[in-house]
Amino acid sequence: MASEPDKLLHKPSLLERLSHFLLREPEDREQLVDLLHGAYENHLMDSDSLAMIEGVLQVSEMQVRDIMIPRSQMDVIDIAQPADSFLPFVIETAHSRFPVIEDDKNDVIGILLAKDLLRYYANESFELRDMLRPAVFIPESKRLNVLLKEFRSNRNHIAIVVDEYGGVAGMVTIEDVLEQIVGDIEDEYDEDEGEGNIIQQEPGQYRVKALTEIPEFNEAIGTTFSDEEFSTVGGLVVNRFGHLPKRGDHIRIDNLSVTVVHADSRRVHVLLVEQLPEEAYPIESV
Repeated sequence: MASEPDKLLHKPSLLERLSHFLLREPEDREQLVDLLHGAYENHLMDSDSLAMIEGVLQVSEMQVRDIMIPRSQMDVIDIAQPADSFLPFVIETAHSRFPVIEDDKNDVIGILLAKDLLRYYANESFELRDMLRPAVFIPESKRLNVLLKEFRSNRNHIAIVVDEYGGVAGMVTIEDVLEQIVGDIEDEYDEDEGEGNIIQQEPGQYRVKALTEIPEFNEAIGTTFSDEEFSTVGGLVVNRFGHLPKRGDHIRIDNLSVTVVHADSRRVHVLLVEQLPEEAYPIESV
């Protein structure tokens, strides 16, 4: 039998405390979420852990159609293009994998890995068709937890999404799935966190972080939005959408064209804002 000093020295681990808190078995997902929030409020887990567990639960209920990149926004390479014509596009977009099409986006014939283009620069014999990896096609209805398991088992990082008629509806990557669990994943090609909140890309066009304060945005862009109801540009934009937008969603607000550049299941991260001609004001549409 453990002595009193030994009992005092033994502090329950996080897992033990959480298990004790969850002894009351939840009857449904809603009760489980309530218990998890209770564990957070009782300091049994931090906010990041809670967010990740909620992300895992959410992934089990989501389908590919909920997060896929629509066909119209897919960055693709046409098999008919010579290498020297699509290389600038590959460098600009900085993706590691590209669907390769023949004629149109409904005819995906394979996947090109950007690293395979090293053969072109090495002056080796280069034939694009020979470089292609097989494309994986999945239905829009596939659940994300099943897709993630398949990505891991097949060591595949990208899949082409098809609709009920067999046409290409979009594409999805393993990063898109993981972002539903851990939030937005930025790599070495994403905008540096240390850069300013508002970056002018060209006259009248700005890359704006969603957390930018509205007064700062007004001063830089020349707008007069109120910050009484929302303090950030992201809050203003989400309110105008009426829901949490996805990457690529577009809206017109007064004389501004706003496109979501980065977003995850929790919030908007980066926006592309373009000033429209005066005659476009004040039309607004989603």
